[in-house]
Amino acid sequence: MIKSPAELAEELHELPPSSAIDLRIQGDSYFDAIRGIVDIFAPKMNVDVIYITVAIPSHSIIDVLKILEIDLEHIYFVDCVSHIMIGATKKYDNVFYVESPTMLENIMLKVEYLMRKTEGRNSVIILDAINALGIHNNMRILSEFLHIMINNLRAKDAYSIVFTMDELGDTEEVHNMMKLVCDTTITIGGE
Repeated sequence: MIKSPAELAEELHELPPSSAIDLRIQGDSYFDAIRGIVDIFAPKMNVDVIYITVAIPSHSIIDVLKILEIDLEHIYFVDCVSHIMIGATKKYDNVFYVESPTMLENIMLKVEYLMRKTEGRNSVIILDAINALGIHNNMRILSEFLHIMINNLRAKDAYSIVFTMDELGDTEEVHNMMKLVCDTTITIGGE
């Protein structure tokens, strides 16, 4: 079981580009997982990060990354949750909004746009979190979306990291879906 951000980054570094990873986050290891990917792994591999937010609004993640003094230059967000929340959010140049987590095609289009925008650099795409996306979508449609998106990213040699968060509920249906599309499962946190 992975215990630290550095250990997670090392485990990811051993995987080839185009890998799809089910990152199972247990306990309070959420920000350790993010730090391991965006602060250690991505800079070491010289890749851009495209972070799809479904569980937490992008501005909350950006605030934490700033506190941790993580460089945001090569980190882009596709924010699927801020639009449906009540209240004004901060505006950032590296955040692209999708009106709802049910608009799966728009999520794919934003990711495609960002990959073209940063052409010449490889990417790591983080989907945070599949459990949260499952709350808003039919499982059959979600499974199709995930399959199409990951295969598209594989063709572009992008790393795909899909968060599965135990605290959001881990159903057998989600677990089976992840087994079908991901090459490996890495667990961070827990005992």
